[in-house]
Amino acid sequence: MSAGEQTAVELLQSVPLFSDLEEAELERFSHVAVPRSFPAGTRVFHEGDSSDACYIVKSGSFRVTREHSDGRAITLANLERGDIFGELAMLDGSNRSASVEALEDAELLALPASDVKALLRDHPEMAVKLVEALTKRLRLANERISNQSFRTVPGRVAGVLNSLLTDSMPGDRDVTIRMTQSDLAQLAGTSRESVSRFLANLERAGVVRCGRGRVTVLEPDRLDSYIF
Repeated sequence: MSAGEQTAVELLQSVPLFSDLEEAELERFSHVAVPRSFPAGTRVFHEGDSSDACYIVKSGSFRVTREHSDGRAITLANLERGDIFGELAMLDGSNRSASVEALEDAELLALPASDVKALLRDHPEMAVKLVEALTKRLRLANERISNQSFRTVPGRVAGVLNSLLTDSMPGDRDVTIRMTQSDLAQLAGTSRESVSRFLANLERAGVVRCGRGRVTVLEPDRLDSYIF
């Protein structure tokens, strides 16, 4: 097995959907996995494109968005190493339901639809895991819709910041979130100006420190008092 295929196997093992497979089975997919590179700002695919593969993030980060006919866009998710996307359209044969863009220079592994479908036929337990993963995404989407419907703008922005901290170790201080105010506004379903005003209030209160393209959370525990 080549070094590239070994790297692909290790990445697949980190994805819950593939983690229970034998190494020989993972090797089969490493043979067909296609490495792809995306410079910052380029799109993997556009909403409405036809689909013939799903993707796993190898390095870097990506943003998933949907666009309104008037040009507005809403961010559905941010993706990092080990995240899988594009499986919905791949499985049902429909067009892509969202666009995916590289936020920085990044790499993916593309898995052809025919190989993934064959894997699901041969391993029904994987189909169950896929349903569980999709159900989790649906629950998160429902929670986000509810939050955007009932929370105030400060509550939504604080909630987004709080959720972006979940990958940090408990008790961590001075956690830096590398994201622009426009990105935060899309995630919170509000305007960049509203985010800017709220972050300024948080900065005056000593909760965060703002910089170009980043927000450093100095007092993570205090964010909860703004979520209402």
